[in-house]
Amino acid sequence: MLRGITNFFDRMVQRFLPDAFLFAIILTLVVFGLGIFFTGSSPGQMVQFWGDGFWNLLAFAMQMSLIVVTGYILANTPLVKAALSKISTLAKTPGQAILLVTFVAGIACVINYGFGLVAGALLAVHVARRVPNVDYRLLMASAYSGFILWHGGFSGSIPLTIATEDHFLADSIGSIAITDTLFSSMNIFIIVTLLLSLPLLNLWLLKSSGDLSKNNLDFLENEDKAEQQMAATTADLTPAERMENSKIISYLIGALGLAFIVYHFVRNGFDLNINIVNFIFLFLGILFHQTPRRFLNSVNDGVKNAGGIIIQFPFYAGIMGMMVASGLSDQMSNWFVSISTEFTFPVLAFISAGIVNFFVPSGGGQWAVQAPIMIPAAMDLGVSTAKTAMAVAWGDAWTNMIQPFWALPLLAIAGLKVKDIMGFCVIILLWSFIPISIALLFFN
Repeated sequence: MLRGITNFFDRMVQRFLPDAFLFAIILTLVVFGLGIFFTGSSPGQMVQFWGDGFWNLLAFAMQMSLIVVTGYILANTPLVKAALSKISTLAKTPGQAILLVTFVAGIACVINYGFGLVAGALLAVHVARRVPNVDYRLLMASAYSGFILWHGGFSGSIPLTIATEDHFLADSIGSIAITDTLFSSMNIFIIVTLLLSLPLLNLWLLKSSGDLSKNNLDFLENEDKAEQQMAATTADLTPAERMENSKIISYLIGALGLAFIVYHFVRNGFDLNINIVNFIFLFLGILFHQTPRRFLNSVNDGVKNAGGIIIQFPFYAGIMGMMVASGLSDQMSNWFVSISTEFTFPVLAFISAGIVNFFVPSGGGQWAVQAPIMIPAAMDLGVSTAKTAMAVAWGDAWTNMIQPFWALPLLAIAGLKVKDIMGFCVIILLWSFIPISIALLFFN
């Protein structure tokens, strides 16, 4: 029975789930039609909403592209390669490989979502080299499964937003300390339960998957082009090439970067946002590659992995534009509110956030859309605003398991397509619903 369930979802995804780019296009057309049908917006208005929002994620797309590129650069330095290889030696069997990657990715995503996405994928690549008979698709799905924890962790955009003094709902709810959100008993229960159960779930998927997939690790065998190009002796180099191969230049600019990193944490505490993660990856990459030429060769290779992000994120920005401007997101949220009671409201807010996440796949953006509806409803029903905020946060994280938007950086590093991992991710989605719902129903 277990094998049958896993086989079913894998077959369905392999057969019917298109490439991630086509998924974004289909979602665009679906939202376009829903906006006309449910909100009364005209086709011309929906086109306007789509076009107006199309470029609203440019900064974010650049951040996520840099996560992939800088993560690749850092991972291809000799020092990091050695460290990841050392960690990967903890896995001797396919089962141990799944357990190791799932747990490490989960911990990393609790620390920071961008770091977790890259670290989980890179570790999985090294583990795959160490244990070549592991199911590579499931290994990468295991790395991605840790991402479901991010919004309950230290980089969760919703709890961090409402903890600031001047957030957009401060007049009605004030600032809510992270002790009431991230460090609440409810959130800790979810984090601990998922951290312990996801590795076991993925191990179960390994044992029940049978012969679902065979590994194709050809892309792991690519040579490091930067190292090959260092074969020339310094005597053969021109003055310009000598500068490109100068360790002094890399050390100077690397030291400048490290100085700012220290300054950032001294001034802001443990503020591990996406920009500082990229900054750390970038300057450690410069230092660890030692010369500008080695660094730039690695950049050229890493940029190839960012194509999906660059071309798809504008389409999701357009989808968000249609959802918000047409009022479709408001209608979805209001419907869930209308059927809620004080007891069921947190779970229904969680489910509604999971659905809205398909169309507005950004934690901060989703909170801006749903908070003006969910918070007043919670206050009317007598539900904790902190609990409501975390319900939306977990809904946003929950359906990331079957939303290609966030999987793109990991898939780029892995050399896989979205349908290669989504069959497993459906099972992860179904299981995670249980502990999250229990916490939302029975914890204060």
